[in-house]
Amino acid sequence: MMAVPASNAPRIALIATLMTLTAIATDAVAADAAPVARYASDPAKSTLEFQFMQAGAQNKGKFTKLPTTLDFSPDNLAAGKLDVTVEVGSLDTGDKERDDTLRGTDLFAVTKFPQARFTSTQITRTATGYDAVGKLTIRGVARDTHVPFSFRTVDEQGKPVGYLTGKTTIKRLDFGVGQGDWKSTEWVGADVTVSYSLRLVPAPSGSH
Repeated sequence: MMAVPASNAPRIALIATLMTLTAIATDAVAADAAPVARYASDPAKSTLEFQFMQAGAQNKGKFTKLPTTLDFSPDNLAAGKLDVTVEVGSLDTGDKERDDTLRGTDLFAVTKFPQARFTSTQITRTATGYDAVGKLTIRGVARDTHVPFSFRTVDEQGKPVGYLTGKTTIKRLDFGVGQGDWKSTEWVGADVTVSYSLRLVPAPSGSH
């Protein structure tokens, strides 16, 4: 076997490096091309709960109507998308008077702003699961928001079903939820903890 001239060694090493990088890039493209499943929320088994402090006591409630779609594949996060619409009028804290106050013009102003919405622009992997980054709109105010979540799929009666869970904290005043006396955080805290647990089933073919 002929010896490789020393002067050619750096060139050969460079070629080998380029071939390795090309192989990695090819694998990455193949991963990005992985098919993405589309899921839709199961209304009967999906919940969005919130907690806040009022007069030193913790209060909680839930939204019962939150149609959600998720495009997802752990091997193709670039094509993933999370879209959640919350019917704000569906809020329920177990106290009618408090519910009416929350729906009123100084807080959620449901008549003018009947829906809140989160639409992701990117989904990334984290140490504990995933992070959906996008715009959260409440009372017509849109803010960049992170929605961390975990996701798993199980086979139920021969169909893949997804379970998405997570928790995050938002500041109500960032979205104008608190006008007049309700702007004060003396009685109602600024932070609202939001917890979500969704059962997601395969979306009908052609749905968007």
